Amino acid sequence: MTALATPPQTHARTRTAFRVVAFAEAVSWAGLLIGMFFKWVLETTELGVKIFGPIHGGIFVAYVLMCLVAWRAFGWSFKVTIAALASAVPPFFTVVFERWADRRGLLGRAVGR
Repeated sequence: MTALATPPQTHARTRTAFRVVAFAEAVSWAGLLIGMFFKWVLETTELGVKIFGPIHGGIFVAYVLMCLVAWRAFGWSFKVTIAALASAVPPFFTVVFERWADRRGLLGRAVGR
């Protein structure tokens, strides 16, 4: 199935899901970084790492899966797909990638656009 054969409502759902997961991945990064600050800099507690480590890991996997879904749904090139996947490594870059991709129409069109 090509991106052109994908129904428009599927594009809208995929676009929304990708954006939500990209934002959640960035938020989980923030939680993990705060937890690491308390653990390694203040040396007070590792509770934040114990909580946000698994949360971030789960959302990271969800983001990778969403990248693969978006690649399929929107017909992304290999370079765009690699950029999307690589954006999960540095903190907060999933949001940067999402905004870049959205501005270039790589996430389809928003409903009402």
